[in-house]
Amino acid sequence: MNLKKRFLNLSGPVKIGLGFAAVAIVLTVVGILRDPGTPVNAWTLIVGSLIGGVMWGLVSWAVATAAVAVEADVADGEPE
Repeated sequence: MNLKKRFLNLSGPVKIGLGFAAVAIVLTVVGILRDPGTPVNAWTLIVGSLIGGVMWGLVSWAVATAAVAVEADVADGEPE
C-alpha cells in the first residue's frame, strides 16, 4: 500500500492533527534558526520539533475529534 492511499484512508481528525503537527515542526525549526541565543544543533532541533509537533498535533486532533462527535450528535438529533 503506497503512502497516498494510506493518507487518504486516515480519518479527518487524524489528517488535521498531522497537518498541524507539520506546521508546528516547521515553525519550531524556523524559530530555532532565527534566534541567535539558541544553539543550533541536532538536540535542540529534535527536542523542539518533538515538543511542538506532538503538542500541536495532539491538541488539534482532540479538538477535531470533539467537533466530529458533536456534529454527529447534532445530525442524529440526540439531546445533551
